[in-house]
Amino acid sequence: MRSRRLPFLVLSFVLLFRPFGSAQQAGTLAPLVQNYVRVNAPKVILARVRVIDGTGRAPQQDQNIVIERGKITSVEAGSDVSPTNSVTVLDLRGYTVMPGIVGMHNHLFYIARPNFKADWSWEEPLLVPQMTFSAPRLYLAAGVTTMRTTGSVETYADLNLKRKIDEGKLPGPHIDVTGPYLEGANSFAIQMHELSGPDEARQMVNYWADRGVTSFKAYMNITRAELKAAIEEAHKRGIKVTGHLCSVTYKEAAELGIDDLEHGFFVNTQLDPDKKPDVCSASEGDYTIEHMDPNGPEARDLIQTLVNHHVAVTSTLPVFETSLPGRPPLQQRVLDVMTAEAREAYLYFRNRPTVKEPPKVDPEALFKRDMQLERAFAAAGGLLVAGPDPTGNGATVPGFGDQRGIELLVEAGFSPLEAIKIATLNGATYMGKQDQIGSIAAGKNADLVVVKGDPATHIADVENVEIVFKDGIGYDSKNLIDSVKGRYGQY
Repeated sequence: MRSRRLPFLVLSFVLLFRPFGSAQQAGTLAPLVQNYVRVNAPKVILARVRVIDGTGRAPQQDQNIVIERGKITSVEAGSDVSPTNSVTVLDLRGYTVMPGIVGMHNHLFYIARPNFKADWSWEEPLLVPQMTFSAPRLYLAAGVTTMRTTGSVETYADLNLKRKIDEGKLPGPHIDVTGPYLEGANSFAIQMHELSGPDEARQMVNYWADRGVTSFKAYMNITRAELKAAIEEAHKRGIKVTGHLCSVTYKEAAELGIDDLEHGFFVNTQLDPDKKPDVCSASEGDYTIEHMDPNGPEARDLIQTLVNHHVAVTSTLPVFETSLPGRPPLQQRVLDVMTAEAREAYLYFRNRPTVKEPPKVDPEALFKRDMQLERAFAAAGGLLVAGPDPTGNGATVPGFGDQRGIELLVEAGFSPLEAIKIATLNGATYMGKQDQIGSIAAGKNADLVVVKGDPATHIADVENVEIVFKDGIGYDSKNLIDSVKGRYGQY
């Protein structure tokens, strides 16, 4: 593993010899949160740093970023600055600062299969335990400063977690809490409610919007009528709706007014031969993606429909990479944060049992096809955003999965700078927060990630996170990760 320490930090006298930050700033953070704070002062200067600003333009070499009261006040030519009692200076030669990641398909739960064994057998029901302790710390440690839950199971817990983070009582990113899944009949998850029709879809949207959720997600078995009702009601409240669909095709959803579609182009079912209205097909979209030539008329028509209707698409490549033999790369840092049981399940998933039949469709071919369709969508002017769908399923772990998603976008053919923009500014744009977060510029929130190396030339350097600034307060990545080692999968 690469070094996770910052050997060249020059910290002010204030930072070295008294508790972090001024009384005014520190007073807003509970002692528990302060345990993970590394930099907290009225004014912080990130000196002599390489800046990847999130817009896709070339990095700016040797820059000083000035942070005051949680905001970026200037980005200027690099210079040597002496610290004072009120100014903290970090000498960051050899480091890169990029915007905080905006995770657009993230979760606060883990998928558990009771009595899961090496032959992939397990006993019903599949369960979804909440990771309210470990997940927020892992997200923040990896550089995710804003995230959408993209489907909640314990929505009250997620809302209360968001409130406590915003109040400075718990560490974690800014959270866009998505309401409970808007799911139809025959859900595979025992913890999901099944809608009885359009009226109940409207009721659910209004009930949870009244309680503070800021987005909704439609799920695999929702009907067109239920989806239409949910979208209309959410839009009345100024709230967007995304979807992991199957019973409804991408074109149908776009025409109904959906705002976002999850999982790239993997779960579009419009070409599946057994597709019936309002019913999920047997292949759940595998047939469609296999037969949808990115340069063919069906793909061109679909992509143009999505662009015309301003429908974003969320790339979730990490969760699909796990279906490929020997992938993702086995990383000790991922194993270290898991419980023994979660680690065992992860290793079982990596080894396809001999008793299992090979998949009917080559997963490598589907993976490459989705990459091609995502590139075509972006090239046509579509808004591509990113998130890893991190539920522990196949090693998609919070935070680490977000970093892996950026790496896989580069594998898909995007430049490193384009991939970073997809994972930062594009997400902020979808959320309507592009003036506050998602890129580095004077006046924006100081949501920043300090990494060792240069992701513009070596994208894997996005893993080398040292400090994560959220609202101008710098959190220690290593300490956050150490606090959850051996716990992900438990709580």
